Amino acid sequence: MRNLQLYNQIAVSSAHRKSREFNSDYILKHPEDFEDLLAIAFGLEDKNHHKACWILELVLESKLEWIDDYLDVFCKILPLYKQDGAVRSISKICLFLSQKHIGELKNDRVYLRSKHIRVITETCFDWMIGQTKVASKVYAMRALFEFGKIKKTVYPELKNIIEKDFSLHTAAYKIATKDILKRMK
Repeated sequence: MRNLQLYNQIAVSSAHRKSREFNSDYILKHPEDFEDLLAIAFGLEDKNHHKACWILELVLESKLEWIDDYLDVFCKILPLYKQDGAVRSISKICLFLSQKHIGELKNDRVYLRSKHIRVITETCFDWMIGQTKVASKVYAMRALFEFGKIKKTVYPELKNIIEKDFSLHTAAYKIATKDILKRMK
């Protein structure tokens, strides 16, 4: 960690949007500190890794290409995320990645390698069937929907999980699942 001030800034941050935006704006203005943010977010043993994930989500929403050189590392630790706040942000990053990949394919370009797609897909399915919170499940579901456009095995499995678990979840989850089921037809 080169920037101890950044670490301390993350450590005292909160889940409030204003706090997350303050920190993500800092990183966007200081891209040289992006690797330090990644080190915290990828450091699952760090008690503040989930806070770094919150910030990483907002940074990558604006600058997804910044993760390109770190996709192998991201996919290596992806299945290891367990903290709810981290999983929520990481699942949203998976959605960003799936959308970019599908968008690039429309232009005859490949964004993610097959090993990245495999790990992201498997992890998203694990989140769908696990005890993950609803927001993370919805982001995972949407990422899987995107990958289902290119992987024929995704939609049948996703549909099975959605239909099986439909009655067990909140109204927000049910709305998202209805949308995905409609779009899979």
